Amino acid sequence: MTAAELDVVGIGNAIVDVLTHADDDFLASHGLNKGTMTLIDTERAEALYSAMGPAVEVSGGSAANTMAGIASLGGAGGFIGKVRNDQLGGIFAHDIRAGGTAFSAQPATDGPPTARCLIFVTPDAQRTMATYLGVSVQFGPQDLDLDFLRSAKVVYLEGYLWDAEPAKKAFLEASKAAHAAGRKVALSLSDPFCVERHRGAFRHLIEGHVDILFGNEAEITSLFEVDDFDSGLQQARGHCDVIALTRSEKGSVVLSGEEVHVVDAISVGPVVDTTGAGDAYAAGFLYGYTQGFSLYRCGELGSLCAGEAISHMGPRPERPLKQLATEKLNLP
Repeated sequence: MTAAELDVVGIGNAIVDVLTHADDDFLASHGLNKGTMTLIDTERAEALYSAMGPAVEVSGGSAANTMAGIASLGGAGGFIGKVRNDQLGGIFAHDIRAGGTAFSAQPATDGPPTARCLIFVTPDAQRTMATYLGVSVQFGPQDLDLDFLRSAKVVYLEGYLWDAEPAKKAFLEASKAAHAAGRKVALSLSDPFCVERHRGAFRHLIEGHVDILFGNEAEITSLFEVDDFDSGLQQARGHCDVIALTRSEKGSVVLSGEEVHVVDAISVGPVVDTTGAGDAYAAGFLYGYTQGFSLYRCGELGSLCAGEAISHMGPRPERPLKQLATEKLNLP
């Protein structure tokens, strides 16, 4: 087995986030389910965009956010995703590279436009997302760079991407290639409704192809069809080498074999916007994991990164995470 050149390569939807403030009445009037992600078509995307207040446009997508966090920590990462040769595709590619993540995909020259996610942040800091997946739904095995993903210690799969059949095939091919090269595979469950849509397929994927699983309380209870977190935790045991389950202000629980680590949440400032908290947690955890940290330390670093993410609008770090980790956790 050759030495890994990168820490993590993420595979996910290449999306440009459009963030704005909104109130509960706005969500209700537009049929948006608060605190969740809804997939929308072109017509609804245009209507919602027209109805939005002043907005900020930044490169996003769950796995891409995680890779940006790893880069901010000083890690070496890459991203695989599909964009069009349009304005938003150019914004996405520029932003992720400028942040220190390798991205070499050639943009598609035809088909739907680059994906975008309309994010409405309510005064209680909850985020409600309406996502137009655009060209990203055409992502398939032909878009994989197998040498690139084999160059990483961990291949990180974004659950949101699982909706389309070609992406399912790509995930399986990527997992097999990573394991054949002696690498690890991680998966984020992404969203409780995503889990509900693909529960059986996710269980099969986790059982046979995933080493590290990320989920929150709602996602793990949905995955195993139980009513409470403790039951979900017990059901999750043994399905993967490592399972990291986040619980918002209650912190996280990390499982590995007989090990159980309860990790507190870490506050970096007032809660402004919960967008990307799970992505940031995964960034901290995976960075720690690829540097050989203990699982508890990985969880602590995940908590710190999540705390930074929710202290401002938008999912990408506003403070250098390496500096923050040095100050708060005495990391070298």
